[in-house]
Amino acid sequence: MSGFEAAVTGVGLVTPGGIGTGPSWRAVSEGRPTTALDPLLAHHRVRLSSRVPGFDAAGLLGARRAHRLDPFVRFALVAAREAVADAGLDPATWDGARVGVVLGCADGGPVSVEEQHRVLLGEGPGRVSPLLLPMQLPNMLAGQTALEFGARGPNLVVATACASGASAVGTARDLLALGRCDIVLTGGSEAMLTPLVMAGFAQMGALSQREDDPPGASRPFDAGRDGFVAGEGAGILVLERMPDALARRARVRGRIVGYGASADAHHLTSPHPGGRGLEAAIREALADAGAGPGEVGHVNAHGTSTPLNDLAEARVIDRVLTGRPLVTSTKGVTGHLLGAAGAVEAVFAVLTAERRLVPPTANLTTLDPRMDIDVAARPAPLPDGLILSHSCGFGGQNAVLALAPA
Repeated sequence: MSGFEAAVTGVGLVTPGGIGTGPSWRAVSEGRPTTALDPLLAHHRVRLSSRVPGFDAAGLLGARRAHRLDPFVRFALVAAREAVADAGLDPATWDGARVGVVLGCADGGPVSVEEQHRVLLGEGPGRVSPLLLPMQLPNMLAGQTALEFGARGPNLVVATACASGASAVGTARDLLALGRCDIVLTGGSEAMLTPLVMAGFAQMGALSQREDDPPGASRPFDAGRDGFVAGEGAGILVLERMPDALARRARVRGRIVGYGASADAHHLTSPHPGGRGLEAAIREALADAGAGPGEVGHVNAHGTSTPLNDLAEARVIDRVLTGRPLVTSTKGVTGHLLGAAGAVEAVFAVLTAERRLVPPTANLTTLDPRMDIDVAARPAPLPDGLILSHSCGFGGQNAVLALAPA
């Protein structure tokens, strides 16, 4: 695929920073953390989360439609509506057979599963909703999006844990390059802030326990980091081939010029300590973009705020990217959006390129002394060069997107 450029002509966001691209970008560019104590987790070992504020599903989607959707699909549809409108496209006039949908999520609809499991235990199997499976199956993320927009082309959900959103964007770019479709709605969505899921993360010891300072809990690359904060939300991008976008005089917001993917094949949940898989994905993305390791100006890092991930990632950046790019992690603001993280951060990377501004890494007060990288602790001008967006996930999944300004 080397040399192929996918034009990003539309973006949409639903994040803990706000509903819509504008509020979400303002939150990350100003470094305003969103983590708070979560009332749903009042009796849990860890009570921290980053939730989407003020999401009125009935108001945004209609009461009947919202009732039939799990939150992970609701988030995606709202973000996708923004992205399609931003692209200046009208689904009533496009050729739906040439429009694909490739979205990522890690879990599907655990909110619906847990709600209906309580019904099963309390009221019996005859009271379980017949909508349970259509609400919770992971593929319904893409299926419902296709229904919403009349997209009849390739329809996929990619599940690579916390790399899912980035994997989806890379797969969408490949479909365009292969000529399988002309437009792809891509990205990711996640709504995993349920009692059972959060209890599982807590039992693994993966979450920050900084409950005396919730806004400061997610602190990527900081010496005092102690785990990630789980978040929720969606990020959607509209991708087209560059000549097609230019032919219809679309506003090109950015370009996806490279993609790399790999597996650590090392451990179920821990990254390879030397970052072997991430390094392979970075090198593949650079080769795909026709660029060298000294041509990267900025990295939107995976940067989860966990002791192992941040250290391994920092060492890979230092070892591989010779131009000392300026690094940031927006998870200090949003928390970790799990399967949606890579998609949301790809949108942030597009906005970074467009606005020539690198968002700060919120809560970075003391860089871990074992890390020899340049991390933005405050908003900074975007250096020249490519932008890389890193994503990693349980199972050793790695996905790296290479982006460039329009």
